[in-house]
Amino acid sequence: MPPSDAAPPSDSAHRPGRHRRTGARRARWAAATVAAAGLTVGGTLYAQAATVTAAAASCSDVDVSFARGTGELPGVGIVGSPFTKAVASDLPGRTVTVYAVDYAADYAQSSAGAGATDMSKHITSLAARCPDTLFVIGGYSQGASVTDIATGMKTGLGSGTAIPASLAPRVAAVVTFGNPVHLTGRSIESGSPAYAPKWDDFCASGDPVCGGGANGAAHIAYLSNGDTEAGAQFAAEHVLALKN
Repeated sequence: MPPSDAAPPSDSAHRPGRHRRTGARRARWAAATVAAAGLTVGGTLYAQAATVTAAAASCSDVDVSFARGTGELPGVGIVGSPFTKAVASDLPGRTVTVYAVDYAADYAQSSAGAGATDMSKHITSLAARCPDTLFVIGGYSQGASVTDIATGMKTGLGSGTAIPASLAPRVAAVVTFGNPVHLTGRSIESGSPAYAPKWDDFCASGDPVCGGGANGAAHIAYLSNGDTEAGAQFAAEHVLALKN
């Protein structure tokens, strides 16, 4: 449950550039709400998490790195699974590999920094070995915080190693779902200016984790509301803009 000294903000949907500044108390409330939402989601839905295809030894055209949400089993998670599959489907004729960010995704909200470091290390290593590979990165819930930190954003939910600035042009798109950063008073544009123009961010109406709503079910709406497909199309379009 949210701390008793902090009332949740009103419902809203967000895209980069439409965030409110709400201060440190909202940041603490966001972290507590992420954990509560994770407990709500646990169990049957997490059982749907798909086994992720490991990055192949040969170089792919596109590599998708995705960080799962709080409490999910290792893999790309319940949102990452349909998203990554849709990205591959939207890039016919291109080879696509998927990397599941290796981090704890703990309920204490203390592992996002380590996840960002893992994402950054994966991209740095693969980029050195595969000079023509482009990258799509993203995450859901605490995994969105992983992505925020990996792009150099200060989130209030930990710190980690960011993707080297020299590799930013090879990250074709960033896609996040249920991003807690919106409740911390931070902006994607100011926090990650190199990535903001190629960032698609989804916050379902009523989602307490990103929009301050009171509908816990909204935090898992991304499974069926079309956002994973829309995010994948956005990513594919940005990949093709660089590959063509």
